[in-house]
Amino acid sequence: MIIALAGRRIDAPEASVARFPLRNVPLVEQRLGKLFEDVSATMLISSAACGADLVALGAAGARGIRRHVILPFGRDTFRATSVTDRPGEWGPLYDRILAELERDGEVATLSGQAEGAEAYIAANHAILRRAVASARQSGTQAMAALVWEGSSRGDDDATAAFGDEARMLGLPVETVGTL
Repeated sequence: MIIALAGRRIDAPEASVARFPLRNVPLVEQRLGKLFEDVSATMLISSAACGADLVALGAAGARGIRRHVILPFGRDTFRATSVTDRPGEWGPLYDRILAELERDGEVATLSGQAEGAEAYIAANHAILRRAVASARQSGTQAMAALVWEGSSRGDDDATAAFGDEARMLGLPVETVGTL
């Protein structure tokens, strides 16, 4: 099974609503590991933000699952805006995982994307397209995994939009809870 994954970043210190508290990282890692085993995951495609993405990439790597990362814009800018801007020691994990995957040619950066919501939506589209294409090429199936608390923040919620697009593509969608 090829898994396209998106989800919540770790909550900001000033967050008024808990969506993915830092203390829940071990729980989410355990849940992701169970999902990977239950579906016999062979490949994980995601971005690499703090929270859902990096936890999933770490769990997949520990199980020998092939990993592919799609970044919406340059590595250093992404690190500053989506990795190290939240609580936790995410920077070294990001650096290590990207170094591993770059050696294997498993990191793609979208060209021409400005920062902001549109760039993240474009990366989500690319993640889903890559999963569908990889499944077709390998003669296997693809699915989407949403790592979140299960509630949309509104029209600008990239995780909810990822799930909606996956369903429109006919992919099964599995939720991995963050709370």
